[in-house]
Amino acid sequence: MKTACGVGVLGAKRLGLPALLLWSLVAGMIWLALPAAQARSAATVEIYYAPEDQPGDKLAALYEKARHYIYVAVYGVTYPPIVKALAAAKKRGVDVRVISDREKLQDPKQRAALETLRLAGVPILVNRHDGLMHLKQAVIDDAINTSGSMNQTTSGHRYNDERLDVFIDPVTSAKARDKFLAMWKDASRYEVWR
Repeated sequence: MKTACGVGVLGAKRLGLPALLLWSLVAGMIWLALPAAQARSAATVEIYYAPEDQPGDKLAALYEKARHYIYVAVYGVTYPPIVKALAAAKKRGVDVRVISDREKLQDPKQRAALETLRLAGVPILVNRHDGLMHLKQAVIDDAINTSGSMNQTTSGHRYNDERLDVFIDPVTSAKARDKFLAMWKDASRYEVWR
């Protein structure tokens, strides 16, 4: 026969009452602490699909709310509301930085969008290495990071089958921020565009 604590009656006799009480107290404390620990580490994930959820507009809205920084590493960035939101964030004093792919610069829309950002004061790096800079990541204010298949383009927003994941979580946001900053400092793999 087991007690409510999961210790058999014979085990309780062997442990003695003081040890059993201590064990019950520790188990109770752990049980009570679990919900608090889970609440502290719980991330919220929002998933948007293109075209039906209009993920480009969701992303532009996140950029409009940024207060400290926006770090974007993305293969393509041409969707006008996103370019506008990034330039406006820079204008209001947000640290905005972009890393993109040099091969994507062959696209006139990409060049025009990056030129608009550069003229707004946004520093831009492109890859020097032979592979693609194929991330689709943004990190905002140590609180939000995004990922998924969607490039920040009109096609990615309106026409393609795409996915944008928005993680509202300081832990994964810190990891994404650290990766971005490591890339930003890596002069052997990335160089300033213009």
